[in-house]
Order: sequence, then C-alpha cells, then structure tokens
Amino acid sequence: MAGSDRRYVHDCVLRWSDLDAYGHVNNARFLTLYEEARVAMLFAGGRAAGLDSFAAGMVIRRHEVDYLRPVDYPMSWPDPDRAPTVRIELWVEDLRAARLTIGYELFAPAPPTGAAGAAGSAGSAGSADPGLVLAGRARSVLVPYDLVRQAPRRLSAEERDFLSRYVVEPVRVDG
Repeated sequence: MAGSDRRYVHDCVLRWSDLDAYGHVNNARFLTLYEEARVAMLFAGGRAAGLDSFAAGMVIRRHEVDYLRPVDYPMSWPDPDRAPTVRIELWVEDLRAARLTIGYELFAPAPPTGAAGAAGSAGSAGSADPGLVLAGRARSVLVPYDLVRQAPRRLSAEERDFLSRYVVEPVRVDG
C-alpha cells in the first residue's frame, strides 16, 4: 500500500458521528481518522508482513495537528451505496531505538467548483488524485510499550525493518 514516495495510503469512511454542528468533520475526529490509518499501517500492515508485535503495546507520547480546511460531509453524495471517504497518507518521519514519529496528510473530496473555499489547495507532495484537496497535516510521536511490565521498550530489529520501508523526509507541519 505504500506509494512511490514510501507513504502508506489508507482511505477512511466518514461517519455521521464524525460531524459537528456545522456539518464539518469535528476537529477531534481528525485524530480518530489518523488513528484508524495508523492502526491499519502498524497492525494490519505489520501482520501482513509477518509482524504482530505492534499490537502488544504502542502508546502515543504526543500529537501535533494542523487543520488546513474544513472537511464537509457531502449531503448530496453522488453514490448512495457508498459512504464518502477521506484519504490519509502516512509515513515515518523519525525512527529511533525507542520511539518513532509518524507524519500524516489528510485529503478530502474537493468542494464543487464555485463553492465557498473551493479556490486554492493547501498544496502537498502527497495525493495525485485531482478530486482531493489537502485538509490537514499531523504528526504523532509513538513509544513502543511493554504492557505487562508497564514500561517503555525498544523497537525490535523486525519492527525497525518494517517501519524503515515508510521512512521519508519530514513535511513541514507549521504551515
């Protein structure tokens, strides 16, 4: 699932419960969507590569989120048999012995031409899909954790090998 630039790509289905009173995806739900993509990469992707140790313990040390544009739940979605989705591309920005930093970009369906806020994408090195616009960037610092001992642990050689396939240069998150 990694793209040519070593990103893991995950499409997340938007849920009605993701919305706030304005019909936008709630700011806190961005973290839920990033989590869904991160779990897919580490747990499902790791298992597919023969590695299940991430599920044994990984905790978040820090989140940093930039909201670049609202993500609307399209009330007139053209396909009634399929819910709208956002695309999240994620990668490893920093890989250390006992922590890693994951970077994310969240892409949403472009607003219809002429809609308020339709002009100007935030720009990105990510998604090549012209129907998507960059709506958010984030990064998370994760620490491998031994749930039995209740203590941080080091990444195993196998975990580092798996994660190294997604290492890319960091994208500036400060705008």
